[in-house]
Amino acid sequence: MPVRTSDSSASGRGRGVGLGLALLSAVAFGGSGVAAKPLIEAGLDPLHVVWLRVAGAALVMLPLAVRHRALLRRRPGLLAGFGLLAVAGVQACYFAALSRIPVGVALLIEYLAPALVLGWVRFVQKRPVTRAAAVGVVLAVGGLACVVEVWSGLGFDALGLLLALGAACCQVGYFVLSDQGSGAGDEAPDPLGVIAYGLLVGAAVLTVVARPWTMDWPVLQGTASMDGRPVAAAVLLAWIVLVATVVAYVTGVVSVRRLSPQVAGVVACLEAVIATVLAWVLLGEHLSAPQIAGGVIVLVGAFIAQSSAPAKGSPQPVASGGPERELSGRGTSA
Repeated sequence: MPVRTSDSSASGRGRGVGLGLALLSAVAFGGSGVAAKPLIEAGLDPLHVVWLRVAGAALVMLPLAVRHRALLRRRPGLLAGFGLLAVAGVQACYFAALSRIPVGVALLIEYLAPALVLGWVRFVQKRPVTRAAAVGVVLAVGGLACVVEVWSGLGFDALGLLLALGAACCQVGYFVLSDQGSGAGDEAPDPLGVIAYGLLVGAAVLTVVARPWTMDWPVLQGTASMDGRPVAAAVLLAWIVLVATVVAYVTGVVSVRRLSPQVAGVVACLEAVIATVLAWVLLGEHLSAPQIAGGVIVLVGAFIAQSSAPAKGSPQPVASGGPERELSGRGTSA
């Protein structure tokens, strides 16, 4: 019995660390828009900002790529998939969608990813999902609709909607691929190596798409306006590269391995809430009552979803029913 209590305590601590990392990742990712918007308003093309973000992060992580070069031989498919889906795919599809449909609609569709992750777990991996987890996702998506005020600019553009859905599917790839090999013990691919090579692959793909040689480079030598306050463009770029990309990806991937794709996916919905709040504080973009209510709904949905699913490494199935299921398992084994 004491051993069981110790295992439960360790599992609880691991889950708490995982949730903390997932929240930190959401904060880091959520801060990208606040730093990127002044640069875009200063004259940079959005796709060029994305390229600077990914290429800069790839340069920072390059020493880790060299250190983990054995991954190129052991897991080339994982590295290519992470770079194409989790890095380049999400960014390219999302920004392409923005050129055709409103920001709020594109953001909402992209954050259907937690629901798609549950679908992947249920129908592809054939693992059970509880009603509570599904309710958490529905609440989170509904809250996001309020946060981004999706009703303020609805417009039907089939290609734009497909591109936004492509971003959501690539987001699913981020969570699923981040979890690959997490149960392999010492043989699991190092998450830092996976991120480093994923950024390198993403930077290579985005270089072809963004064509950085056409960028207005002098913008980076000047200042940008953040709610009327001048901020050095280089400082904003450093934030986007180091915090909104390197820190965001590292904490995000590690949190998925400590939790599970479906739990980390729902917690990631907080990114939109955090982005909206930061825009309110730093850019003077005021929140409306529906946005505040939506943020609360997202928090409730994320809490329900994560509390209904077992910690990483639990013998229970995904989002299982809890103590009763555990007792049933003991009875069967006996």
